[in-house]
Amino acid sequence: MRRTSLRRLAALALSAVTLVGGLVAVQAPAAAVPAGFDHTIYWNNVLLKTYRAVGGPPTVLSRAGAMMHLAMYDASASLSSGPTYLARVAPVPNFSYDVDMNVDMAAFKVLQSVFPSRDFTADYQGSRVYPPVGSPGPEGWSTSVGEGAAQNMINARANDGSANNTAYTPTIVAGQWRPTEAGTSAASPNWGRVKPFGLTSGSQFRPSLPGGFSTITTMLTSSAYAAQVKDVRELGAATGSTRTADQTQAAFFWANDLDGTYKPPGQLFAHTQIIAKAKGTPTIKLFALVAMAMADAAIAAWDAKYETTIDLWRPDTAIEEPQDDGNAATTPNAAWQPLSTAANGTHFSPNFPAYISGHATFAGAWAGIMKRFYGTDAVTFTATTEDPKAVGVQRTFTSFSAAANENALSRLWLGVHYRWDADAGLATGDAVANRVFATYLR
Repeated sequence: MRRTSLRRLAALALSAVTLVGGLVAVQAPAAAVPAGFDHTIYWNNVLLKTYRAVGGPPTVLSRAGAMMHLAMYDASASLSSGPTYLARVAPVPNFSYDVDMNVDMAAFKVLQSVFPSRDFTADYQGSRVYPPVGSPGPEGWSTSVGEGAAQNMINARANDGSANNTAYTPTIVAGQWRPTEAGTSAASPNWGRVKPFGLTSGSQFRPSLPGGFSTITTMLTSSAYAAQVKDVRELGAATGSTRTADQTQAAFFWANDLDGTYKPPGQLFAHTQIIAKAKGTPTIKLFALVAMAMADAAIAAWDAKYETTIDLWRPDTAIEEPQDDGNAATTPNAAWQPLSTAANGTHFSPNFPAYISGHATFAGAWAGIMKRFYGTDAVTFTATTEDPKAVGVQRTFTSFSAAANENALSRLWLGVHYRWDADAGLATGDAVANRVFATYLR
């Protein structure tokens, strides 16, 4: 449905344009195109395929998703009456313009720029299986609008801080994060300084420090901190846990931490596809909003992780190591391990600080966009996963918030986060979504 509606909108917007006098023609849709062929979802699947292939932290991946989907949106909006994200690209006289062809070109050109080691030529050719029909203008069909939208995006992100590779130097101080596995280093330590897509800065919705404490010493010695450690120690342990079977399934269902999966942003994109297909939703704006919110959620989460005075250590460090945290209620247990499991069977925590949870912030941003876009939170859907410990598992939710809440709490059950990481992440993500939805693509 989206293919037809976009082209009709473009045709209506330029209905007075002819092929004479140096003007531009926008052609009618190709009748041979199957109703189910959605160019936004096609390129989102190319994006997820790329996530699986390249791996890496969700920060970089979410940025790529926002760049691609927003460039696609601007290409479409430039050939219709819709508002653009960056700028409207003017068609060139004497050429004909097909909306889908230009959307495809925008996606292709952005992906080729962001992932230069990969070749997306075959993907572009696959998107053009159904070419436009009709007689084009004197100069033929043009993709200049899609190329222009992509280049605008590439230029806008050229110096956004994402290439900052300044090393992070961990400190062996109680409460402060350090790598939990040998040979690992901090992932995306400068990402909180990246220029956001919709926020004024990564710190715009920065939460209070863990537990609302002002210093790491007051946090560590508090009964609230001891309760947080006890909670994850009991619920997130690899063995001897109080976790239920359903919580264990949910922990792995939402994980997707390992390379080879579509990672946390990819899972939420996949769930967006499920819902959009079920509801017959026009997709290009929805995916642009979801992608922008998730990219900014990553920046906001990584700001809280690295840019504050407490780079909170992971539960396995807090529980396993005999650190002197000054709290008699947090007796070390060197044998404790989180449920989280690598491909080789070892237990691990992601290589960045705990507070706030990236999963929870992505989830809050995703649910925040979805409930605002659809005008209700009460949408039932069945979700999927690619985590190797949850192959074939599906889970059904009666609202976007219910899915987001479980996503956030799954990190506690996986043993890699405290409960306050999840709570603060959800709140931050929803604040990001509110800003994005209220401000952009209106």
